[in-house]
Amino acid sequence: MVKAIRVHEHGGPEVLTWEDVEVPDPKEGEIRLKQKAIGINFLDVYMRRGHYPQPVPFTPGMEGAGVVTAVGAGVTSCKVGDVVAYASGQVGSYAEERILPADQAVPVPSSVDPVEAAAVIFKGLTAYVMIHRAFKVEPGHTILVHAAAGGVGYLICQWASAIGATVIGTVSTKEKAVQAKEDGCEHVILYKDEDFVERVMEITSGKGVDVVFDAVGKDTFNGSLECLKTRGYMVVYGTASGEPEPISVTKLAPRSIYLTFASLGEYIGGNRERLLIAAEALYSNVAKGVLKVRVNHKYPLSQATQAHIALESRKTTGSVVLIPDEE
Repeated sequence: MVKAIRVHEHGGPEVLTWEDVEVPDPKEGEIRLKQKAIGINFLDVYMRRGHYPQPVPFTPGMEGAGVVTAVGAGVTSCKVGDVVAYASGQVGSYAEERILPADQAVPVPSSVDPVEAAAVIFKGLTAYVMIHRAFKVEPGHTILVHAAAGGVGYLICQWASAIGATVIGTVSTKEKAVQAKEDGCEHVILYKDEDFVERVMEITSGKGVDVVFDAVGKDTFNGSLECLKTRGYMVVYGTASGEPEPISVTKLAPRSIYLTFASLGEYIGGNRERLLIAAEALYSNVAKGVLKVRVNHKYPLSQATQAHIALESRKTTGSVVLIPDEE
C-alpha cells in the first residue's frame, strides 16, 4: 500500500482526501514509478471541480518525475533506476507511486534536478507548443502574455525573450511585476490599475501585437482581440476566469485575425517522436539556464488541499509542486 490523494466527489479543495491505495505490478508497456515530485497544473483544479469530468473516485494530477522501480514486458525506452518525467494524458500523479505507460515518460538529464523536472514538464511542454507550434515566435515579434508570472506564463516570457521577441506581460500585483521583469518582460502591465488594451497600443505605437497568449479567458478575451495587429494570432490555452462569451466570426474580419485554442494533447499527445523533441528542447534549455525554473511553492503531498487553495487564490507565482512526504 502507498499513500495518494483521492477525489470521491467533485467540488472544492476540501474533497481532496489522503488515503491508502494499491499500486499493481506494471503490465506490458507500463512502468512503475516512485515519485520524487509532482507538478500541479490548473487543469487539476478543473478536473477536481468537475469541469473536465473524471469518473469518481480518482487520483488527480497529470505530471511528475521519479525513479523507475519496475518495467512491464516489452519496455525498452527506460530501465529500473532511470529518472524520468511525464506529462500524462491520464490522471494519477498525486500519489507516492504510480503506474504509467512507458511511452509517456521522458528521460531527465542528470544536470536537471528531478523536482525542477516535475515542476516544469507539463507547463514547459505547453510553453513549447505555444511559441514553437501554435504560433512560431521569431526575433522581432512583439507578444502579449497574460498571467505572465503564472506557471506557464513565466516560461513563455523567458523562452520568447531568449528567442529575441519583445514581451509584454500582464500581472495582478507589483510583486508579480518584479518577477515578470526578471523573466524577460520588457513591459509589464498591472491590469488592475490600468487598461491593458490602452497600454499595449501605447507601447506598440498603435500597431498592436503579433500574438496574444491567453490562459485567463473570459476576463481578458475581448480586450486581447483588440490588442492584435492585422493578421495577428489569438492563442487561447486556458480559461481560468471562465469561458469567453461566444463571438461572431465576423468580429475577426476587420483585421483578418486568427483564433485558436491550442492544447498540448493535440500537438504532442500520442506522438512519441514529437514528445521527445519537445522534452529535449525543454530540458536542454533548463540545463543551459535559458529557462530558469521557479519552484516557488512546495507542499507535502498530504497537503494537496492547501496547495489547491493557494493556487485558486491567484497568490502563487511560477510553479507549484507536491513532494511525497517521505522525500
